[in-house]
Amino acid sequence: MIKKPVFPMLAAILFLGSCAMLQSVVKSTFPYTATMVIPASAKVDEAQNAISTGNSFDQDFTKDGNNASRISEVRIISAKLQSSDPSDYNIGNIASLRVYMAKNDGSEEVMVAIRKDIQSGAGNSIVLDIDNSHFLDELVRQPSVRIRVAYRLRKAAATDVSLKVSLGIGSHPTN
Repeated sequence: MIKKPVFPMLAAILFLGSCAMLQSVVKSTFPYTATMVIPASAKVDEAQNAISTGNSFDQDFTKDGNNASRISEVRIISAKLQSSDPSDYNIGNIASLRVYMAKNDGSEEVMVAIRKDIQSGAGNSIVLDIDNSHFLDELVRQPSVRIRVAYRLRKAAATDVSLKVSLGIGSHPTN
């Protein structure tokens, strides 16, 4: 009796049938990160901005050759701010902030996260409140995205401070 290779064929069928789901999971796994610099010269209690390019391990959301056309309804699902240099910088020195995502030229900017009430003793890492009311499908398909943090300082820093913004994204498979 000849045994047919059922498992490889079944695995191939499941894989091909679940490409959209797989792309959705893969694209949702790697957050966009950006390093923001708050200069020591930043003034307390004045509106300030820090701008950087957002990067992701799986940056290629373009529709050319990587199955990104199989995902849709891309939204922010998590947002975090962490001090990176100095690593023990107290984020509580920032009174409030908003995080925006845009095309590299600054167009089509949308707010993706906010924190109005940062406690003075917050420590070196905080979770931000997300704004997932916008679909980011077109933004994440750009070659690069711009991340802008609008903030107000509560207390000035003695040196320039680098903060890492991590934006987790989620998507749905297209059918």
